[in-house]
Amino acid sequence: MKNLLSATALLLASTSFGYAEGSLQLFNWGNYTGPKLLEKFEKETGIKVTVTDYDSNDAALAKIEAGGSGFDLVVPTHQYVQIYAEKGLIQKLDLSKIPNHKNIAPEWMDVSWDQGRTLTIPWQWGTTGIAVNTSVYKGDINTSDIFLHVPEELKGKINIVPEMNDIVNLAVMAAGGEPCTEDTTILKQVRDDLIAAKPDWISMDYGATEKLSNNDWAASVNWNGSTMRVRLANPDVKYGYPKEGYPVWMDSVALLSDAKNVEEAYTFLNFIAEPENAALISDFARYANGIAGSEPFMPEDMKTAPEVQIPEEFKAAGKFIPTCSPKAQDYMTAIWTELQK
Repeated sequence: MKNLLSATALLLASTSFGYAEGSLQLFNWGNYTGPKLLEKFEKETGIKVTVTDYDSNDAALAKIEAGGSGFDLVVPTHQYVQIYAEKGLIQKLDLSKIPNHKNIAPEWMDVSWDQGRTLTIPWQWGTTGIAVNTSVYKGDINTSDIFLHVPEELKGKINIVPEMNDIVNLAVMAAGGEPCTEDTTILKQVRDDLIAAKPDWISMDYGATEKLSNNDWAASVNWNGSTMRVRLANPDVKYGYPKEGYPVWMDSVALLSDAKNVEEAYTFLNFIAEPENAALISDFARYANGIAGSEPFMPEDMKTAPEVQIPEEFKAAGKFIPTCSPKAQDYMTAIWTELQK
């Protein structure tokens, strides 16, 4: 998901792609598809991949639902997979065309959002937490109070990634609720906390990798892989796991129902399920992947990185966000709409 560059212009622009043999259209999060992976794929298969970026799950879903996108593959976060399926936007996979399907790690095979992995192939998984420049703020970073009750040192210096499900559910867990709650008492507190905190934020934006690295921001709600990339450029930046609860997520690749380059898409899906290639995905964006056997090919620094290897003391606080009920989604959207004003 993550460490994004805005792609609003791309999303708003009308798209007209050619469907020449040996081409593939991938719709993915910005700054999330490694050049080395694409170079290797094209060299081995002769298939040219065109990547179009998006900056949020909701933006991607809206673009696909509008129809005529021209894309073949999309990379939704886990709680959106069933939404795509129920709307008929993605198709069931022909597993006979993906022999590397067997490489999906057991813990990522029979997942609640895609039992048996008949709809998606893993891309990467990670967490949403808090990135803080510890030369600016030396207090506890493992708490959502960093953005909900901003410490004096971080006021006007903290960014919030504008991903509704992450931000609202972080606030819900901080208020003692469960993700996707319909409890209006909890949700009112969430709304009040977010509205009260907003004046202390510098922005609600993407681009944390660059802006935290350059000290333009001192903190941000951010994703773990992006934060690792920041730390490699700016060692003062550390990743906090909110003890009140934080989202754990997985992004996976799905084949769109109106895909034109179907055989090329299957070639790509099989390619990314090869352990060495899955490791190339992780090498670029710095998130773990869901392919067994990729570990020997992974970058050495990821094997001990605190952003990737969740410290034991914080593991229990991580929660997968389910696909929210329509009512819960409506409540979140109302809070988010008010927060955007």
